[in-house]
Amino acid sequence: MTGAVATRAEFCRMHLTDCPLCQPVSETPLWQDTHCRVILAHETGYPVLCRVIWQAHVREMTDLNASQQAHLMRVVFATERALRTLLQPDKVNLASLGNLVPHLHWHVIPRFRDDRNFPDPIWSVPRRNTTPDAVKTLSTDALCRELGLELTRQPGT
Repeated sequence: MTGAVATRAEFCRMHLTDCPLCQPVSETPLWQDTHCRVILAHETGYPVLCRVIWQAHVREMTDLNASQQAHLMRVVFATERALRTLLQPDKVNLASLGNLVPHLHWHVIPRFRDDRNFPDPIWSVPRRNTTPDAVKTLSTDALCRELGLELTRQPGT
């Protein structure tokens, strides 16, 4: 990391004990290593929205060195590929906002023409009250397996 960035636990003990990504109450983990983790985010109407979270509490991508940035994006892209393989969504949205939770994380959001907000952002007022069939039948185990496969592939294959 650039400078003296504390680990997730150290930072939270010192500064930000209420960060929900440092001190998660309930998560559905899909994959993790020492640098980041992938979870199901449990967003209303979007049961397979994934969140890729950097383990240490940093705010921005530029707080990471080039190798760390590449690692995080490799995990984000692997998550996208796994969702595309399993769900064949009409679109995948990638978002790194952090306005409400200033802890580096990416949202990986499979979108369908019949999801509750399409084509608007998922955080907008819903247009309809639907959940696409593809996401209703996807198991967490299948997503874990596919994500694991994607992350074991060599880059570029």
